[in-house]
Amino acid sequence: MNLYGHAGQWLMVDCGITFHSPLCTQAEAKTSALHKHDVVAADPWFISQRKEQLAGIVITHAHEDHLGALPYLWRRFKCPVYTTKYTAEILRRKLTRDGQGDNIPIIEIASGERVDIGVFNVEWMLITHSLPEPHAFVIRTLAGNVFHTADWKIDLAPVTDKPFNPQVFKQLAKENILAMVCDSTNANREGHSVSEQQCYAGLKQAVANAKGRVVIGCFSSNIARLISIAKIAQETGRYFALFGRSLQNTVGAAKATGHWPDDLPVLDAFHTGYLLPEEVLAVATGSQGEPRAALNQLAKDTYRNVSLDEGDLVIFSSIVIPGNEEPIENLLKAYKGRKILTLMADDSPLPIHASGHPCQQELQQMYQWVCPQIAVPTHGELEHLEANAEIARLSHVPVSLTGLNGDLFKLAPHGTLVKQVVKTGRIALQQS
Repeated sequence: MNLYGHAGQWLMVDCGITFHSPLCTQAEAKTSALHKHDVVAADPWFISQRKEQLAGIVITHAHEDHLGALPYLWRRFKCPVYTTKYTAEILRRKLTRDGQGDNIPIIEIASGERVDIGVFNVEWMLITHSLPEPHAFVIRTLAGNVFHTADWKIDLAPVTDKPFNPQVFKQLAKENILAMVCDSTNANREGHSVSEQQCYAGLKQAVANAKGRVVIGCFSSNIARLISIAKIAQETGRYFALFGRSLQNTVGAAKATGHWPDDLPVLDAFHTGYLLPEEVLAVATGSQGEPRAALNQLAKDTYRNVSLDEGDLVIFSSIVIPGNEEPIENLLKAYKGRKILTLMADDSPLPIHASGHPCQQELQQMYQWVCPQIAVPTHGELEHLEANAEIARLSHVPVSLTGLNGDLFKLAPHGTLVKQVVKTGRIALQQS
């Protein structure tokens, strides 16, 4: 949840959630055993007290950590929401599920479009990430222009949408960008991120070598990965199925907005129990060890549509998000106890997972293209923010402002950081 202020108005960029987390930061959680809640969001108290000054909310893409809180929090804001077609489809499905389908005014924006939202002029710039229609923003005001990257990477073969186009971002150097507010998630990783298309070969090799059923765990929002797996199913003589409601919902949204290829059928999960083992290729929810997700049910043999047998293979086409090590380890032990094979991304000879975030080489390249006056690292823990700031310094960005939640980043007329101006924190939206 990001807020930009200018001339007495505010613009909110994204409004996300996290899952199974305490009401504190990851760093604070390491020092004490705190109660975890199912759904956690940023505390919107500051802007809720000023909702008449909130010109609008813009959503960069359809990941839960960028839009998941809107169904819970919108009543506190009651302003228009601007986003692209696919993201709007995901959001409407969430709102319909929560009985708010007709309440929130959602304004669909085309890629490349510029829209005036109060005193802010916002341009949607297509970028590459790990799902359809991810966008960065150029936010223009009379005080200066800000480039807000959101989540991104440089991917020349992203499977969905168009390949990354450097020329679009090189043009920003001519616009005197005041500040670049930039994703820091992988700022401490050297080199360049893996292209989404590279996962195809690794996954196909693993599936082709498997003798029994294959179930792949991956993030349900990763439509690009799901398309690759569906193609692999066709090429290896298997049927492609989805285990888990969130997977079915995102594929449904992709079909509704033209992002799912017409020639890739999806088998109803109910029918997988009637197939021969070597005919099954399914994707399942729960790659982070979530207790109610499909992978956990399969491990306990309580999934209603199919049972896994000795020699079947479960592939984890995902990373281990910090904090989830224990539930994932328990999941692996459960499979091992039933002699079901597992393959983790770190153990695969070929890539079977690709991060959606930029590594150091990509960050350096973007800073050199955009040439901002100020770098504002965001997304990540302090070590990631500091690594991003160092890359900005080496890329000859004059000023870096590295702060925490609640700090005020003054971008104009001079770049300064004022500590803890705004009350912030986390709130539980749904308790475990």
